[in-house]
Amino acid sequence: MKVVAPGRTLEVVHSDEAILVVSKPSGMPSVHDAMQPEQDALTLLSAQFGELWVVHRLDKETSGVLVLARSAESHARMSEQFETREVEKVYHALVRGEPRWDERVIDAPLLPNGDRKHRTVVDAEDGKPSVTRVRVLRRFKGLSLVEARPETGRTHQIRVHLASIGSPVACDALYGDGKALMLSQFKRAYRPTAGQDERPLLGRLGLHALSIEFVHPTSGERVRYEAPYAKDFGALLNQMSKL
Repeated sequence: MKVVAPGRTLEVVHSDEAILVVSKPSGMPSVHDAMQPEQDALTLLSAQFGELWVVHRLDKETSGVLVLARSAESHARMSEQFETREVEKVYHALVRGEPRWDERVIDAPLLPNGDRKHRTVVDAEDGKPSVTRVRVLRRFKGLSLVEARPETGRTHQIRVHLASIGSPVACDALYGDGKALMLSQFKRAYRPTAGQDERPLLGRLGLHALSIEFVHPTSGERVRYEAPYAKDFGALLNQMSKL
């Protein structure tokens, strides 16, 4: 099932009387933000499914699995699981470079709104405890696919943590260089068709919320939901594997 907005499509992954799970596209805010006039996921979905409660959020530019509660009771039970860190989230990130490490734990306190750009920053004195477990899944030429499992839920946590160890998420304008990924960056012999500009392989944040696992608020069973890669993310991986 799809919920369509101008230029964006939300895929419904799962729906029952307690929760709604969707695959959010990059470029769509999770909730309404006066600073972001684009149609947000909560408003769009509420128009079709009725009143919904926010359980967690994804950054506007992050694609992937998003869970909303369909009752106040379900919201309370889900919120408690997030607070007690019983929810397991897995992200896949395309990062610049080829890390020498295979797995590591990033344990760096984070302080939101910590500089003039209102970014989250690593701050050993005033930051809140923040932990992300990461491992390299694939290495390409100048680019790598990394799995990230955040144990805490700080603002921009994965993006800040990866940038802090020299592996910024690709196309991240806030914590990286913000530059689009072009085929000519990885394939020296590549030339675009005469008279045409080269199109980016990826021009938005290379971060995808792959899966989320928690105890269902009404059945009590442990459940896991997954959102497939967006087309641009998957196409980039396919192209890089050929180089």
